[in-house]
Amino acid sequence: MHIKGRPSVESRRLPSPDDLLILLTVARLGRFNAVAETLGTTHTTISRRILALDRQLGGRTLERSPNGWELTQLGAAAVEAAESIEATLGSLSGLISQDQGSLSGLVRVATTDGVGAVFVTPSLVRLQQQHPLLNIEMLSATRKVSQNRSGVDLEIVVGRADVTSAQTIFLSNYYLRLYASPGYAGSHGLPETLDDVRQHAFVSYVESALQVEELGPRWSAQLPAPRTSFQATSVFAQVEAVRQGAGIGLLPNFLVADADFVPVLPAVFERQLPIWAVARPESLRSARVQAVISALKEEVKERSGLLSG
Repeated sequence: MHIKGRPSVESRRLPSPDDLLILLTVARLGRFNAVAETLGTTHTTISRRILALDRQLGGRTLERSPNGWELTQLGAAAVEAAESIEATLGSLSGLISQDQGSLSGLVRVATTDGVGAVFVTPSLVRLQQQHPLLNIEMLSATRKVSQNRSGVDLEIVVGRADVTSAQTIFLSNYYLRLYASPGYAGSHGLPETLDDVRQHAFVSYVESALQVEELGPRWSAQLPAPRTSFQATSVFAQVEAVRQGAGIGLLPNFLVADADFVPVLPAVFERQLPIWAVARPESLRSARVQAVISALKEEVKERSGLLSG
């Protein structure tokens, strides 16, 4: 029965829940291509669904910015509705799996390779063991935080985290120090001053490809240009090069804790760097992302001695 003067449910053109959830994913990842990859569809389909949602809501939900797609005021209101839908579906999934506290779905994390291997990976494995329906994608790359968003839910970065459209969460500090292998020290001796480093071979990142300047030897005036260098984009390759006697390495302290390396000028030189978790505000409201951050904090706390030693 239709009451005169009151629109029927059918005539209200309620927005599609699927389209609202797509908008929520765009708000978290910032790029249509990343959303399409996450949802297993195409950029064109994502664009078409957002346009359909805009028509249903009577206005634009997104606007383009240098940092990717950003929500309009209408879009922010729509995302609140989408988050309620997501929470309800999550509760339903928990009931189906007989675990109302279980997380499900996909979470994408970008991280540097060293921090990723030593801290992020074990925390994510433990989290997935607690939530078997959770899918995880971890992308490893040593780079500064992306101003144009990288299509992930959460970024783990080191060094400065200068962002405008995201939030940063401090995780810990660690140290870059100078190390050599016993074989190299026995064959070439060790520098007695920082200026003596110029007489040695040096192991570090490839300067031309390095985005995080603080990881390179030339970031400050303290370290002089070495006689020769062995440069690699992988910090694990650098550790192995130092182990094989390629030269003195500028390495993270947590990667050499169990290695038979000789500290070089430990009382004279060390460089402290912060580790940050970075995400959009919309991503930080995701239960999956919050669970990842909690797992990371727990891992860092449990292994604080490895970072400070």
